[in-house]
Amino acid sequence: MKSQDVVIEGEKLDIGYRNGKSVRRVHAGLDFKLRCGELTCLLGANGSGKSTLLRTLAAAQPPLGGKLELLGKPIAAYAEKERSRTIGVVLTDKTQTGGLTVFELAALGRQPHTGFFGRLGREDKAIISRALEAVGIADKAERYMAELSDGERQKVMIAKALVQECPVILLDEPTAFLDVVSRIEIMTLLHRLATRERKAILLSTHDVEQALVLADRLWLLTPQRGLECGVTEDLILAGRMDALFSHRSGIRFDLMHGIYSPTVEGHRRICLRADDEVLRHWVQNALNRRGCLCLPPEAGVAGLPVVEALSAHRFNLTPVGGQSVACLSVEELLEHLFPLL
Repeated sequence: MKSQDVVIEGEKLDIGYRNGKSVRRVHAGLDFKLRCGELTCLLGANGSGKSTLLRTLAAAQPPLGGKLELLGKPIAAYAEKERSRTIGVVLTDKTQTGGLTVFELAALGRQPHTGFFGRLGREDKAIISRALEAVGIADKAERYMAELSDGERQKVMIAKALVQECPVILLDEPTAFLDVVSRIEIMTLLHRLATRERKAILLSTHDVEQALVLADRLWLLTPQRGLECGVTEDLILAGRMDALFSHRSGIRFDLMHGIYSPTVEGHRRICLRADDEVLRHWVQNALNRRGCLCLPPEAGVAGLPVVEALSAHRFNLTPVGGQSVACLSVEELLEHLFPLL
């Protein structure tokens, strides 16, 4: 990645709050680079400092120390109007904009270029139309915001940020109020915009599953280790996802499936055989939920019941020293298995 692709850079950055002579430092010595053309997801537990970091990057609050540069220039050196042409911000809060049309709300993003009372010229209107087209909501340009779903309203807010024509877009929990389909749509949209529009997009999120699929880079923020940055797969394979919630007992990161799940207590043990990985996963899920630790056949542990998953409607259960029982569903398998344990 070329150095000119870095749009925001922090070195030994201290973030937190200053109230008179009182200082509360949230994190110290943070190093990071935000690059154009990439979607970066900021992950961390509640209270880890994600919003504080985003507000600092947006210049909504000053850093406590260290270096913070925007396009090679100290962020504090930017005038407010100049900064608003460089950084677009989309917040979590539901805004009271029901009386505005989609086009009117998106048009507010042109204020850094036209002024608060500025008139929209032909080029301004073309930019707004292109932004609405880019987020897939151009067909609702004349609809009122109050008539839209939460997911559609979030798309309009992203269009508003695009209309600012900023190289950087910062989003604080943009999918927090959305259903699963809308979350996937918004995350996919943001990745597409980062790639096609060459934007540097940074968002905080608790939607870990979508972040692992779509984020080019992760920023992992924890009180213990500060900020760890890297390509998504590098951090996963290095085992860094386990550190994200290391303070919470009974939670583990499933490296195979990219999700967090409860630790299996495993006070019962069985041998599970399945050639199909998907079938194995879901049968094991049912058994884990009931406190069974599933061992593979190659573990060579004798004296255990054996479950053989052959298809979604064909299971064989062989008790210790008993005859095999054929089952036609997971429900039937569980009914036969647990009286034996």
